[in-house]
Amino acid sequence: MATNTPVTSGANANSLLQQAAQSIINGSTGNPSMDVGTLVKTLVNAKTAGRAAALAASQATGTTQISAFGALSSALGALEAGLTSLTNGGLQSTFTAVASGKGLTATAGAGAVAGTYTVGVTQIATAQALASSGFDGKKALGTGTLTLSLGSQSFKVDVNGTNNTLSGIAAAINSASNNPGISATVINGTDGAHLVLASSKTGSANAISVAVGNVANDNGLSNLGVTSTADTSGGASKIDSANSAAAWRQSAVAQDAKFTLNGIASTSASNAVSGVLSGVTLNLSAAAVSATDTQTLTVSTDTKSQAATITNFVNLYNTVVKTTGALSSYTAGASSQGALIGDSTLNTIRNSLASIVARGVPNENGNGHTNLLAIGISLEKDGTLKVDSAKLDSALTNNPSGVARLFNSTNGIGTRLTEQIAPFTKKGGMIEVRTNALSADLKRITQQQTDLADYATQLTKQYQAQFTALNTLMAKMNSNTQYLTRLFGGANSSGTLSNK
Repeated sequence: MATNTPVTSGANANSLLQQAAQSIINGSTGNPSMDVGTLVKTLVNAKTAGRAAALAASQATGTTQISAFGALSSALGALEAGLTSLTNGGLQSTFTAVASGKGLTATAGAGAVAGTYTVGVTQIATAQALASSGFDGKKALGTGTLTLSLGSQSFKVDVNGTNNTLSGIAAAINSASNNPGISATVINGTDGAHLVLASSKTGSANAISVAVGNVANDNGLSNLGVTSTADTSGGASKIDSANSAAAWRQSAVAQDAKFTLNGIASTSASNAVSGVLSGVTLNLSAAAVSATDTQTLTVSTDTKSQAATITNFVNLYNTVVKTTGALSSYTAGASSQGALIGDSTLNTIRNSLASIVARGVPNENGNGHTNLLAIGISLEKDGTLKVDSAKLDSALTNNPSGVARLFNSTNGIGTRLTEQIAPFTKKGGMIEVRTNALSADLKRITQQQTDLADYATQLTKQYQAQFTALNTLMAKMNSNTQYLTRLFGGANSSGTLSNK
């Protein structure tokens, strides 16, 4: 980094001083004054212009390099993010799952095994809903405590003089902080107002019960008691009202889903069934229910998605190659070159990444290697990669484990690229260190520009004072010369004294 010592052009300064001297001589022969402002401005410019230009050039270079490292970091960061799906096992966990009938969908991921499965659905999981007998909606009931249960979870609601109507009780249930999933509402029918309770959870175990205790001035409050019994085999729940004369009605039962997979019976509290078929989640709906019919579920490797993931990696890698190429480009005779031409950090990145993609990994049986070319990805002369879609699809279909190993094994391309990129892109990494150093340089340059401007201001004041004083002196000398000429006469005239 250059210092803040002003740079003076000797030839320019000498020339200007000669002009000043000539101006003084001219002043002694009749020129009334010098153009002090122009002379000072020109002299100061001669003293500082070279340094100012050098600082401006350094500032422009530093700013351009910071932007260049930003572009490089962005390209590397995008590639690093794109490599995640290649190195985390996601490539091997990409499947499609398609059912042949209605009401059944499925998703497949890690752990899934491609194959064909037979699924029969005889019952889907449902959530219980209960409706009380009719009440006078405006009538105040007694006071006491309601203990509501949803499966094994319970909570209490105090009924007092402020909330002892059906609507007040419903509001208290809904606002209870420890409510595990029971919603309450009031529906007005021809026979009165009904308290309706609904579970947010499906499955036979998630049945609703209400126990009424500590009753005072009952006035119908105890009629809200109801006990639900879950079916141990996953079938429909049953209820028993506290007052058979004011019985609750079960509008929707709590029950499990019942289905078979390849003829093996199973149940689930949820219609999103996982853990039955490895890596596969079944999603059941009412349309799938049949007492006798089954449908086929086909789980297949999703080669289309896998190819898209690999192609995305190629595109991101090519962006890095093109970015490094542009930042290090050289064109003979051009006014500007790549912002990071000859930069060691950029060269290290470019060479190390190119070396990694050019290599392969040993085959699982130890016989030979698999490289990018073997799966249809060629290395072009400019360092970019090119995908042969047909060859890539063939490799994914015929050797999926080999393709996955090429990217995510210990020495795989994806793993090694990630390890190589991380030291440059991480917090406090090489690119950040370089950028911070350049930012510090720019800060110093800004200070040097301020110092140079202060120096120019001081120099201007100094010259202004000197040449103004000189100009005043020359004016006096010129006046004295004219007086003496009038008094004694000049070369071609006689003075006042000679006439006496």
